[in-house]
Amino acid sequence: MDRVEQYLAAAERENTRRSYAAAVRHFEVEWRGLLPTTTDEICRYLADHANSLAINTLRQRLAALSRWHVDHGFADPTKAPKVRKVFKGIRSVHAVAEKRARPLEIEVVQRIDQWLDQRMDEAKTLQDQGALLRHTRNRSLLLLGFWRGFRSDELVNLRVENVQITPGEGLVCFLGSSKTDRQSLGRHYSCPALSQLCPVTACQAWLSLADLTQGPVYRKIDRWGRVGQQGLNADSLIPLLRSLFRDVGLEGSEEYSSHSMRRGFATWARDSGWDLKSLMAYVGWKDVKSAMRYLDVSDASVRAKFESSLASLASLPALAKDS
Repeated sequence: MDRVEQYLAAAERENTRRSYAAAVRHFEVEWRGLLPTTTDEICRYLADHANSLAINTLRQRLAALSRWHVDHGFADPTKAPKVRKVFKGIRSVHAVAEKRARPLEIEVVQRIDQWLDQRMDEAKTLQDQGALLRHTRNRSLLLLGFWRGFRSDELVNLRVENVQITPGEGLVCFLGSSKTDRQSLGRHYSCPALSQLCPVTACQAWLSLADLTQGPVYRKIDRWGRVGQQGLNADSLIPLLRSLFRDVGLEGSEEYSSHSMRRGFATWARDSGWDLKSLMAYVGWKDVKSAMRYLDVSDASVRAKFESSLASLASLPALAKDS
């Protein structure tokens, strides 16, 4: 690969390249479609998979096929009005509620943190270095992921040399790119030291225990307790977290994902009085629509709003009874 190709590859996220390649392979190999293709064939492809694939998956498949045609110098058949109309019809006929990750509440974070603290003490007593490393890494990953509202790709792309920790004050980390940083301009993320559930102390403890001075912050740990050189893969975070939650004994562990930390923090911040502008700036959302997808209104909060208004009815004079 020459330098031009290296820079072209670096301009696109690895997850995007993999998913686009899988989409093209699905069209050509599994569906036996021919590329370049036509508008009618695109419509038939969508219709054939309208029952079996989610709307977001179909949208991603269209984006991949569009990219293939553009990259190879062909007219893009996915942009035809007929394709848009067929896709709109599929959304109408096969409308389903969007599956969203269960938010990780602050009380649950506290419970997991206490469990990890106990397991770390046990590992020290038993001199089980592998278990101590895993629990220390998971604690740092959980607390930093929650308090920073990081996505999975942001967590796994953190590098030790780009993390500056000031004990008792906070940490600042730099990410060269992320899902919302389309131009790859990079951004600094800060996180304060806290009196409880502190992400700064947890991160410092992990880096010190693993003796990490450069490279990925969060890495695999083998069965012999050896810390690997490669960072965790973004796709590995969901099974890692669900396994941890099962060990803790959380009900419905399969309902959680790496997005649960982000959604949980957003819910906590809103309930703690953060205004939407401050929350968007902290997390990195560019538009209100993106932010609102992560904000859940609790049943208790809704009920409190109703009851606060209904309370004024008690002051009204009682109606006279008919004689």
